[in-house]
Amino acid sequence: MIEQLEWPTGRARRSTVLAQFGAARADLMQWALTTGDVLADAVVTEMHEIGMPEARVLLGKGICEGLAALADPPPALAALLRQTENTPDYVDDHVLDQASMPFYTAPGPVHLIALSAGALIRVYESPSISKVLTTTGRLVDGAERRLQETGAWHAQVMIPGSLRPGQPGYVATLGVRMLHAHMRKIALDRGYDTSIHGYPINQVDLGRTWIDFTLTGRTAEERLGFGLTTRETADLYRYWWYIAHLLGIDARLVEGITGNAAAQRIDDLFQTVTGPVTEDSAALAEATLTAVTARLHEVLNVPRAIARPALNAITRRIHGDSMCQDLKIPAARAADAWLGPVLAGLAAARERRRRDPRRWQAAIDTNLAAARRLLAANEQP
Repeated sequence: MIEQLEWPTGRARRSTVLAQFGAARADLMQWALTTGDVLADAVVTEMHEIGMPEARVLLGKGICEGLAALADPPPALAALLRQTENTPDYVDDHVLDQASMPFYTAPGPVHLIALSAGALIRVYESPSISKVLTTTGRLVDGAERRLQETGAWHAQVMIPGSLRPGQPGYVATLGVRMLHAHMRKIALDRGYDTSIHGYPINQVDLGRTWIDFTLTGRTAEERLGFGLTTRETADLYRYWWYIAHLLGIDARLVEGITGNAAAQRIDDLFQTVTGPVTEDSAALAEATLTAVTARLHEVLNVPRAIARPALNAITRRIHGDSMCQDLKIPAARAADAWLGPVLAGLAAARERRRRDPRRWQAAIDTNLAAARRLLAANEQP
């Protein structure tokens, strides 16, 4: 962490945030733009001091087996594990074992499209995120791998019970948190300019990404014909509060959100301080859609000549023509024309299933079983 950095020049001015959202929000955004993840960043520093081979063993054991399993843990690692193992008071058996179940009212391919054409495309709109990827050498070349890694992590954390300490979703999420911390150090070591974008992978970037996995993802699935009820949506947001806790996202940014309207209000704040789309963001969008086109061909045998125009059309439905124009995602009028009736049919079929409790539960069970089989086939995410 850099002590109280000045407001980054590549973001909206503080006065703009002050005028639109008030002094408390402006102060919070200044802190968030100039702060990474204090606990995880300290662990990375400590790992370099100890030596990577030994430090990796300690980190892995602590994450998988808990702080109590370490006889003499280094202080920064101990502080991180105490935070992650200190379960917030809203986390109970329902949250851990049931709150993710609405996710399984939609099948895997829907989540793949919502994750890629929805969440990840919008994550990459952020110039600071694309700059970190450029600085660390993971801009376009790593797009397919990032899609696979992110998809595997996302699938793992949504499995009911997987966020309990030591379980695969918990372990994978702390792995993502530490990856972010390592990338911060690499970016800073390679000359990332904090005066322009703020701290690399800062709390605004993390919070905005959380919004993309919740609000943007849910919006994308709704536009694909797979909407949720108010109660189902609230359960998923509460589940994602805990994911935010494990990822090191400050509770002030996301906790308390139980619906899309509230999420949209905080997203408006994040978006104000995100900054304009860059050429790097457009390159990332292209690489991501290319990768998911190949994935749809592999998983569903969808011809690429059909999959890519359909993805372009879906992406424009999710993000709007203006943003897609900035990202250089072309219009696909023919695909959009036939997509409308297809999506309407999916939504109608979903409502028919929802009216039949047996069919509805059978669909959930089928989708959850498919997710478990996929994870088992891929071993560790």
